[in-house]
Amino acid sequence: MDLVRFDPSLSAQVSGWARTATDTLAWCSRAEAPVPAEVIAEWGRARDVIAYGLVEGDDLIGYGELWVDRDGAEVELARLIVAPDRRGQDVGRRLAVALANEALRIHHVVFLRVRPDNGAALRCYAAAGFRRVAPEEETGWNTHQPVAYVWLSYDRDGTVLFEGDVQ
Repeated sequence: MDLVRFDPSLSAQVSGWARTATDTLAWCSRAEAPVPAEVIAEWGRARDVIAYGLVEGDDLIGYGELWVDRDGAEVELARLIVAPDRRGQDVGRRLAVALANEALRIHHVVFLRVRPDNGAALRCYAAAGFRRVAPEEETGWNTHQPVAYVWLSYDRDGTVLFEGDVQ
């Protein structure tokens, strides 16, 4: 499996991976399903977004983004999704690790946020080496958010940054 820059011409394929409003809400906080291909293509064109695809041979099996905050000197992983026929096969963990390691090339502070009801994503990210940030930090970051996200920080060595429960 290889992490490559995302080809926007594959946006229609990614669009089909989240089929219900519940799926799209968990994936990208949008209430409509599916997310239109042109919206996905546009995401990668944003100034501080770098879109990636995880490929195996010629097959696109995962998608995710790095949101680079040059002022805040951090990188956030966002909008990670795995092709439905590849879920439950360790692809999500591999995608998260590959994106996190790519983010570390930009800055040593790497985060992601997850809806608290997305247990599968929380388990995946914990297996990838992400750990929940301290409660006071999480509370502050959630101040202007639409939901109280679970915020996770990446530690490639697996050191627990906070003994919060990520399940």
